[in-house]
Amino acid sequence: MFIVLQSLIHKRKMKLFSRACCALYLFAAFSLCACGEKDMSMKMNNPRNIRGVISYKRSFGDLNDVQLKTAKKIGIRPINSRKDADDMIGRLVEIKPCDRYDMDSLTHSIPYLIPTASELLDTIGQNFLDSLENKGLNPNKVIVTSVTRTKDDVKRLRRTNGNASMNSCHFYGTTFDVSWKRFTKVEDPDGRPMQDVSADTLKLVLAEVLRDLRKSDKCYVKYELKQGCFHITAR
Repeated sequence: MFIVLQSLIHKRKMKLFSRACCALYLFAAFSLCACGEKDMSMKMNNPRNIRGVISYKRSFGDLNDVQLKTAKKIGIRPINSRKDADDMIGRLVEIKPCDRYDMDSLTHSIPYLIPTASELLDTIGQNFLDSLENKGLNPNKVIVTSVTRTKDDVKRLRRTNGNASMNSCHFYGTTFDVSWKRFTKVEDPDGRPMQDVSADTLKLVLAEVLRDLRKSDKCYVKYELKQGCFHITAR
């Protein structure tokens, strides 16, 4: 009788142990599944420390004559046509849309800059993304709207834009325009929805980035109201 009782107790313990192991396994499997599952809820902005600048005109008032002096000093000679740009290979760097910035379709300029200006554009794009992250905002890229112009480009541009000058900094490969009206939203690669950031807020952050680079003597910046861009020349 005692042996039978012991056997029953042992069987019951083993049954309970088996159930416990099964429950533990299911819990572990559920936990691993939950840990590996990506959060697909909308990523909200958590804005902080966004100040912008006191005045766009006062903060970014580097006129054409100031920028032109440096452009002529460090840039290439003006070229007549896009075909002539081939002769500048080695002195010019081709720029393309990338992780740091986006580009408009360039109808009146060519996507080439001198190395110093290309590096400046990379810095602006990266600093902008870093600033957005530090300020709790979802990522966006700046958009380049104009780069180096040939004389033929300017002649065509003057038909629609009376401000296009034959004495332009854009001739020298040192200068580019970045929009403050439009930005490219960076989407989550796994499809997680991201809350939009208003263009006004992005403009404030971009202004802080450009102000700091200008103060560090990395560039000249002119705030263009009608064109909706920052006109930037490398130093």
